[in-house]
Amino acid sequence: MVRFTFLALALLMLLPACDPTIVAPPRNADYYFKEGETFFDRHLYEDAVASWKKVRDSYYSPELNKLAELKIAEAQYLAENYEESAVSYDAFRKEHPRDKRLPEALYFLGMSYYNQMLSKDRDQTATENALRTFRRLVADYPSDKRVEEVGFLIQRCRNRLAEREVYIGRFYLRTGHYQAAVNRLRGLLDDFPNYYYRDEAFYYLGAAYLKLEQKKDAATTFNTLFDQFPNSQYIIKSQKILEKSY
Repeated sequence: MVRFTFLALALLMLLPACDPTIVAPPRNADYYFKEGETFFDRHLYEDAVASWKKVRDSYYSPELNKLAELKIAEAQYLAENYEESAVSYDAFRKEHPRDKRLPEALYFLGMSYYNQMLSKDRDQTATENALRTFRRLVADYPSDKRVEEVGFLIQRCRNRLAEREVYIGRFYLRTGHYQAAVNRLRGLLDDFPNYYYRDEAFYYLGAAYLKLEQKKDAATTFNTLFDQFPNSQYIIKSQKILEKSY
């Protein structure tokens, strides 16, 4: 019994020596950056952002900080947190105006705004921000690979703003503010010459002129509609209100 107890004690004394010591890796900026990449690859974007913010806030190195800032913005964008990604990309743009990755940041800044665009009856601040950002990208980096795509996005932004103007013009016409309707619709036709639904704008502008009894201007407007959009759905509507007015 004594021999057994002695052997048991001897084995217990040997166990710590046989058990390998696990040393945790140092939790520095490199550690958190790799941790963020692991989360990102698993689509755990919020966790990735949390890790990369630790990198950014550590001021470990200027280059790693900039990379962490971009990765934070990218994760926020992919998570569809567009307001947050817009803030992050805009901060990168302001803080690093000469960085070689600025075209990429501008593109995704514009897309962050673009994905926040609202319908024509609501506030168009996001549309205006997207348009301004895309125009800057094209102006500053005309050789960028995304310029052709951005050109289409610019036109979509302009169409949304034009739709907004038609919506407001129709509202003024419906509520009896005829001169305000004329001003809005005429301004639309001047400012957005490539707007796809210009026939609608011509129709409501002509109707507003008729309400003001400016029949000459109304006739000119409707004739332009007939000439430029002979297949428009607004042709018959225009003819009907003209018949009632003369």
